[in-house]
Formats: sequence, structure tokens, C-alpha cells
Amino acid sequence: MSTTPTKTYTPTPPRQVAFLGLGVMGYPMAGHLARAGHSVTVYNRNTTKSIAWLSDFTETQPNKHAKTPREAAAGADLVFCCVGNDDDLRAVTLGTDGAFAGMQAGAVFVDHTTASADVARELNTAAQALGLAFIDAPVSGGQAGAQNGLLTVMCGGDPDAFAKVAPVAMAFSRAVTLMGASGAGQLTKMVNQVCIAGLLQGLSEAIAFGQKAGLDMAQVLDVIGKGAAQSWQLDNRGKTMAADEFNFGFAVDWMRKDLGLVMDEARRNGARLPVTALVDQFYADVQQMGGQRWDTSSLIKRLR
Repeated sequence: MSTTPTKTYTPTPPRQVAFLGLGVMGYPMAGHLARAGHSVTVYNRNTTKSIAWLSDFTETQPNKHAKTPREAAAGADLVFCCVGNDDDLRAVTLGTDGAFAGMQAGAVFVDHTTASADVARELNTAAQALGLAFIDAPVSGGQAGAQNGLLTVMCGGDPDAFAKVAPVAMAFSRAVTLMGASGAGQLTKMVNQVCIAGLLQGLSEAIAFGQKAGLDMAQVLDVIGKGAAQSWQLDNRGKTMAADEFNFGFAVDWMRKDLGLVMDEARRNGARLPVTALVDQFYADVQQMGGQRWDTSSLIKRLR
């Protein structure tokens, strides 16, 4: 899974860091930290993945892997994490084998999981009680952004803790921004997912309409991509949608998980999200069609 780095790393003082979770996002993110000159201890539930990561990223620092989150976090200034959901996050932070039990006073836990704002606030409180800091820091940019070190990171938490994190996190990011207090990063990611869901449904309807009308959609997308309809989704997904190609990118299952977080938060804060709720159900239809791992642009499959 190693990729040749194309990113130029801004020099930062080498730090002792840990990375918990080596999925499609965490694997390259941890790799960028190593290539930027930091000493990285990794943890993954599947130890085979940790061993493979060490094989890919041994050219710069004496990196290592640990058997538990607590062991990985021991001695680390910063502990980065990217796992699946709220329960996974609690599993790697809390308890006798959790990262919090191994972290030294003053260390910062940086969570890149897309999770609920509630769990961010819960773990922030737990961290503070132990003399630690917690930053919720979900990312946007997908697998390609992680591999190329060009993620956008939306953070919530203490400004002083954020200041310690930001220069190091730039190893895998194009921008790292503090959005507010604990939970603000997760809420910002929810705004991001609402935007993407609505945009992809509109793009799906537009492409399906154009194809029914007999237009050359490659030409149409080139033309409208130079005007007000331009977007990242149009530029990067429009032509693959027209070609019925979806075996890549951000999976429908993951988007449904994210939209579930959005709808839960909307029920709490009173926000009205009629289009988002509808698109969430459209994604349920795609799952029923066997598209659990198709890219989110597969919404157009419902229209064919």
C-alpha cells in the first residue's frame, strides 16, 4: 500500500508519535508522518497490517508497532487515531489497554475518525481529567487525499493543544484548521457531508437527464465545468458517473454512517434537512442494489 511520496514536507522538529488504526486512510497518513521525520509507533487490531506498514515505511525512522493502544501511546507526544465509529474510538482510548492509560501528562490525542460530536466532548472530558488534551479532527479528501498528503482537517478543542498538533498534522494535510471548542471539528465534517450528499444527487440527476436527451456527456461536463456548475465532484466524478464506473472512492456504507451522525445531530439541534434525509434513503436503495462499497457517486444507478 506504500506510495512514492510526491509531497514536500515542511520541516518540523521530530516528534515521538503514535498512530492507531491502519485502514485505507490511517495507513498512508501514518506513512506521511514517518516520511516527514517523526518516529511512529503504530497499532492496528490486525497485527498483519501493522507489520506490512513497517515494511513499507522503514526508510527514515526506527518505527515500530505495538500490541495495544496503551503500549503504542506510551512516550508519545501526540497520538493520532483513525478508526471506524464511536464505539471503536472508545475501545482504543478507554480502559486498561486504552491509549489514555498509556499517555503521559500533557500529551495530545488527535482523533481523525468521523464520529459524533457527543463522543468528542465525552472523550475530551475524560482526557482533561487525566491531564491530557483531546482534539477531534475529522478529515475530508478521501483515500486519494490521504495517499497524497492533501487532506483537509477540521478540528475542535483547546487552542494550545491544537497549536502542538497542526504543524505535525501538515505532513498529511493541505490545511489544518481549528473550528472551535470540542466537537466543532465533527460538526464541521457533518456540514461537509450534507453538502456532498446534495451535490451528488443533483449531479446524478443532471447526468442522467443529459444521457436521456442524447447529449455527449463528456463534452457537456467539460463545458459546464468551466461555469457556475463547476465542483470537485463534477471534475472528479462526472465522467466516471457517465461511464457507470464506481469501483473506487468513498464507499456508500461510509457515507450512510456519516449521514446517520448528521441526522442524529439534526434531531438534537432542530435543524431541518429534508434533502439530506431523502438522499440518505437513496443511498439505502443503492445498498439494496449491492452497492455497499461503490463510490458515493453511484447515486446515479437509481436513475437508470
